Amino acid sequence: MTKIFRIAIVQETRDPYNMTLNTNKGLSAVKKAKELGADLVLFPECWITGYEFPKVHKKLTTKEIMKTTEFKEWNNLAIDENSDHIQTFCKAAKLLNIGIVITAYTKGVKKPQNSAFVINRNGEIIMKYSKVHTCDFADERMLESGDEFKVCEFEGVKLGVMICYDREYPESARILMLKGAELILVPNDCESMKPRIQALSTRAYENMVGVAMSNPPRKNAGCSCAFSPITWDKNGIPIDNTILLADAETEDVFIAEFDLEKIRDYRKHEMMGNTFRKVKAYSELLNAAIKEPFIR
Repeated sequence: MTKIFRIAIVQETRDPYNMTLNTNKGLSAVKKAKELGADLVLFPECWITGYEFPKVHKKLTTKEIMKTTEFKEWNNLAIDENSDHIQTFCKAAKLLNIGIVITAYTKGVKKPQNSAFVINRNGEIIMKYSKVHTCDFADERMLESGDEFKVCEFEGVKLGVMICYDREYPESARILMLKGAELILVPNDCESMKPRIQALSTRAYENMVGVAMSNPPRKNAGCSCAFSPITWDKNGIPIDNTILLADAETEDVFIAEFDLEKIRDYRKHEMMGNTFRKVKAYSELLNAAIKEPFIR
């Protein structure tokens, strides 16, 4: 019997600062996802806490920012897995028998992290991932980067997570694929989505993984999407790998269906992913030097 894995992709707005309101609205989305027959719910980036930053002078260095009252108050609002808000989603997952990927600013060592928690149907947190590629050219320099890409197993399905700007770097999805990911989930919150959607389609193609992305709706944003890794049929004819592509401003919960039987069969015989890679030529990928024109 074909196994269809259904991901409910939440394309909804949340309040910038009201965690209780966001938690309650998130629970409503989880209930709707259950009614739609979803196996797992994917939220946008920083759903619980909002994706806002303290208002400080832009010319301040990160060290100077960390000394401000505004930063200290904001840092203190970061949560962890024991937070009532996270635990509320854990309880909902168990009650409704559904998986949830919920997001928030979480407590780091000196600065908050931008994190996603994968919760199974028993209400257990099976993985916490913190965004590796923080946008250090902008306000996200106030965040603490994660240092590892992770994969977990949800009912036999191997899931990886990358958050927003992670998707701009092919290495993010590649490492998740190398660690065994079959599906990559992407909590997101940004605009100018057309090239980013194209990149996600490419990440699915080149790694032979399914990809699902959740983005809040607004003008020039939204466009939550899902892509299959299957880009040509058994006769070698190219096919559209788009499973779902929402518009920019509709607020809703969308269902993306991944046919795991077909995806696994495709991964067994096609030539992308980790098949004929010539890794001896890849040492330059670990060269940390930054040269022109990329010096910022």
